Amino acid sequence: MGKVAAKIKVMPNSPDVDLDALQDRLEAALPEGAKINGFERDDVAFGLVALLPTVIVPDESGGTEAVEEAFGEVEGVESVSVENVGRV
Repeated sequence: MGKVAAKIKVMPNSPDVDLDALQDRLEAALPEGAKINGFERDDVAFGLVALLPTVIVPDESGGTEAVEEAFGEVEGVESVSVENVGRV
């Protein structure tokens, strides 16, 4: 079974959210079998910065759904969307 790399855009609910702390909370929320292979930051507007973690998950049915749901429940997260997906 292969693995999939997905770049996920995580929008904080406010420009005041501590992005370093948010990164730690996202890493702690990962479902079993998934891992983060780095973060990027994207300036959106008006001081709001999105986090773009690249997540490696097993290539199973459902793919990134478990990660998206877990990230969506993290404190300080407004929205989660998959930007790019590819096989590793």
